[in-house]
Amino acid sequence: MAIDTAPQTPTRRSKRFQPNVFASTSMLASHSSTDVWASSPVHARATVQQDLLDDEELDHVGEAQTSFYESFARRQVGALSRRRSTAGKGKMKEDAGTVFQVGDTVLLATNPKRPSVGVLVSMWEVQSDENDLEEEARRMRVRVHWFLRPTELAQTRAKRESLENEVYYSLDSTAVLTTSAVISHCVVIGRQSSNNEAELSPSKRRKTASGNARTDVKNTFETFICRQALDSMRGLYYDLDWEQYHAKARELSPESGGIVEWGSGRSWDVLVQAEIKAQPRISRKTSLKKVLEEDEEESVSDVDYRQPVEHEESNDEPTNRRHVDDDDVVPEIPKTPSKKRKRTTTTPTTPRTPRTPRTPRTTTTTPRTTPRKPRAPLAEPTPHSKRALRARARKARAPAVLPPAPELVGKAERLPQDPWLRAMHILHVAARPEALPCRDEEYQRVMRAVEELLEEGSGGCVYISGVPGTGKTATVHAVVRELKRMAEQNETNPFTYVEINGLRLPEPQAAYGLLWEAVSGHDVAEEGHMKISSKEALKSLTRHFGSGGRMGPGGHACVVLMDELDQLMTTKQDVVYNFFNWPTLVNSKLVVLAVANTMDLPERVMSGRVRSRLGMIRINFQPYTTLQLEKIVRSRLESMKEGLKGDAPDVVTADGIKFAAMKVSSISGDARRVLDICRRTVELVQPLKRAARTEDVRDVIKVMQNSPTAAYLRDCSFHERLMLAALLKCMRREGIEEIKYAEVQHQHYLYLGVLAGNGDSTRNPSVGELAYVLDSLLASRAILMEDGSTAAKKPDGERRVLLNLEQAEVERILGEVGGQQWKNALSVS
Repeated sequence: MAIDTAPQTPTRRSKRFQPNVFASTSMLASHSSTDVWASSPVHARATVQQDLLDDEELDHVGEAQTSFYESFARRQVGALSRRRSTAGKGKMKEDAGTVFQVGDTVLLATNPKRPSVGVLVSMWEVQSDENDLEEEARRMRVRVHWFLRPTELAQTRAKRESLENEVYYSLDSTAVLTTSAVISHCVVIGRQSSNNEAELSPSKRRKTASGNARTDVKNTFETFICRQALDSMRGLYYDLDWEQYHAKARELSPESGGIVEWGSGRSWDVLVQAEIKAQPRISRKTSLKKVLEEDEEESVSDVDYRQPVEHEESNDEPTNRRHVDDDDVVPEIPKTPSKKRKRTTTTPTTPRTPRTPRTPRTTTTTPRTTPRKPRAPLAEPTPHSKRALRARARKARAPAVLPPAPELVGKAERLPQDPWLRAMHILHVAARPEALPCRDEEYQRVMRAVEELLEEGSGGCVYISGVPGTGKTATVHAVVRELKRMAEQNETNPFTYVEINGLRLPEPQAAYGLLWEAVSGHDVAEEGHMKISSKEALKSLTRHFGSGGRMGPGGHACVVLMDELDQLMTTKQDVVYNFFNWPTLVNSKLVVLAVANTMDLPERVMSGRVRSRLGMIRINFQPYTTLQLEKIVRSRLESMKEGLKGDAPDVVTADGIKFAAMKVSSISGDARRVLDICRRTVELVQPLKRAARTEDVRDVIKVMQNSPTAAYLRDCSFHERLMLAALLKCMRREGIEEIKYAEVQHQHYLYLGVLAGNGDSTRNPSVGELAYVLDSLLASRAILMEDGSTAAKKPDGERRVLLNLEQAEVERILGEVGGQQWKNALSVS
């Protein structure tokens, strides 16, 4: 046994593109079994960082030593087998158990429902006096090179047909695990074996080292087919002969006498062969013509013919260079004497530094004194990926254009033929337009930022701000649709997309569960939402992003849209801190698109540690102008005319559209507001079958401003309006409509010092005084309170209250009456 005592520089390889391995799961080795080494140590050296687990540091190991082995055995505790010795007497001997060797393909505990597949590339044991390494189960380690199932890849990618039980061999994705993570053996066959041995069933029993067929569940295995290697980050596939590659990699492994470093597993990495295009041979006539053209472009002043110089041997050997013998003379191409360029200075030219002459290469070959370094077989690129590689190699990409929404293709044909009814459908706020006008610049900025992060394979945050109704969410949805199309066409890296809306969550901590579902590859459509608590999801995400960048089952990127970021802000701000901190970790590949209604939210609300992790990519959406609002309404009305028989009449005059746009742009610039005004105007003139004019738009605006709800809210007292604002804030924060009265009281006191005007009292009202305010709102039916025999037994603070008015209208009226402070507090324009 050779002991390597030479100092080595600790290397820390990237752990991307690999499954997430859990330390505690039901599929780990049972407590009724134990793992022991089945061979003697074959090599020993000082422990380096790559020998340790993710939660260990080299400084904490102390003077540790690593011993490498060729195999380990898993034995059942107390399992004995009767064997007859040479003397003929029956003796009880310990069973040899299941033996795992370097190069075996195994199943590993990554998911309780679906174990992962890998190949054992190295085994070792770390021996140290430290307490954290005393446990035997943690001292025995293996390095695993991953296979990837089709279900472990990104959700948005180029679709490919795969066989049943087909896996893809990763290029260089490995992980250091304990031996307890190994479940059982499995068989991986290549393309040729899959054609000849198609009769193999998905599950068979394998004989152990002792030759006895075991029927235990742990020793059963599956048969997988591996025909290609996969770059999971870029979504590129390469043809691979697994049997040939497996045999060559075992020869290069240090256990078989190879020259690869112990414990690194580099002999199992795939070397991708790049396509080399043959250089076109240039004829002498073409070369002479090119020389003449270059000479004609030079200046004609200061004529001075160059003197012939001796030929100098260049260090850069041309691609099409011809090797000749000493006797073979290659005629040189004649060159026309060129004219010197005019120089502005008269300083003498610095003499050329003499260069070391290079020995000319001849066809005579000499025997090699040192053996050539063996290399693993190369993987050829698959034909389908050439077009994608050429598309990615384009330097100048055309400016991004907003694509049409695929959901509305053919929707106009399903609408009624009446122009006014069609216009009412098209102008509705919930209708998604076929095109998103007036946001081309913002679309290009968001598209460029996200696409660069995906191509670089790095994480980052993009903060998108703007008042409500400026097209923030619609623009991000258009960007995601285009990125999905590009990923499916293999024009960009594959990724997984998840949307988190702060208004749809019961609590901010529920965002952890949604992100963990996307990262872990859980199929919500087939299996439903995961039954996992927020604390468990947070622990899994922290371990996932903090363990060397293991980005999900396939190492792909994950794009998260955090809409309504204001609702995810808690007192400790731990949710937004974690979401902004994970992209800053090494190789996290998490891209967060944070959408908020206020541009100064980071400076006004966020703490320093959260703001520092937000990054510098900020995109602000300005309110729409009058011309932009007119263009938005006109584009929708033009799309309404598609599919109508004959000439479609105008349902709103040009003056009416301009008047509505001017009114809205002078107040808020909210596109939803102008669409609502035009829709109600069309509804008003629909029985008359004529186009809506300016006076019709004016009447609708007057009715909307002087509605019974608006008149009531303007007549409310300061504390009544303050209680309504507190209720709205609680509804937005909790994401539900029914709020406990105690929470409304607490928010009422918080708003008192912030929203009080010059003539309002800032004295904190008592509980009884707030009860009078609540009774007044209950009497006018503006608020409903939980009632009944069960509710009567609860304290007043535990009873729930409900807003009985339209939420958007209440927010708008309170903002108009209270001023800018109320608008900022309610996050309204």
